[in-house]
Amino acid sequence: MAISAVALPGRLSLGSRLGAYVALTKPRIIELLLITTLPTMILAQRGLPPVWLMLATLLGGALAAGGANAINMFVDRDIDKLMHRTRKRPLVTGAVAPRNALIFAISLEVVAFVELWAWVNLLSAVLAISATLFYVFVYTLWLKRTSSQNIVIGGAAGAVPVLVGWAAVTDSLAWTPVVLFAIMLTEQHHAKRGFFFNRQSVFALPLTVAAVVVITVVLVTSKLPPNGSHSHNVSLLGIANGLFNAYVFPFELVSFVLLAAMIGAIALARKEGDE
Repeated sequence: MAISAVALPGRLSLGSRLGAYVALTKPRIIELLLITTLPTMILAQRGLPPVWLMLATLLGGALAAGGANAINMFVDRDIDKLMHRTRKRPLVTGAVAPRNALIFAISLEVVAFVELWAWVNLLSAVLAISATLFYVFVYTLWLKRTSSQNIVIGGAAGAVPVLVGWAAVTDSLAWTPVVLFAIMLTEQHHAKRGFFFNRQSVFALPLTVAAVVVITVVLVTSKLPPNGSHSHNVSLLGIANGLFNAYVFPFELVSFVLLAAMIGAIALARKEGDE
């Protein structure tokens, strides 16, 4: 897929070259993905996970997302030169050669998988790489060029970090991260279509509130006693008692606030304009 660069630069300085490789990873998008990972880890732990686990998970997630974004730029370099918004990307300007960009991207994915497997667990590593594969083959290579529904379906890759965060702590999956995944997928679609910033927001706000309520009930009911005569009697009084007990613990309150912030961050993703 040969293209002519917009402006072939002269000999780049080391700093400029490093900056070009960083730009390949789309760091602003990585930030948004990491925002969704950490709160999920706190929810799964019901407290603050070990610092080393949080750092290892965030590092692996950042590397995997960066590699996926770099592959996206490699594939889309032919159409990036046609749009004003993307015509200064490293592969268009010639700051990075396509072959070097692809090697860089694949290297990031390999390092991400090994790092997550070695320091976190195999499940989180598989989930992170599966998001990359979906983003590259389903969204970038197929849907983006053939379907107007590419954002709806392709957004699944951007919702996977909540699964990675939960798996990193528990080494398993459950209904709570699946519900979070569905919420993230829905809110990404709404945010990218400007759902939070136009007249249709009258529908988006209740949906977001309902989503937070669902997660709260899931978390609260999971705190009810697993044994005893009232273990299967989830009443309003029991939920209210669970809410009180939940908010007695600072980390439970923090995790809930972070969850609300996480959903809000997706609304701001549309301002990035860098898919």
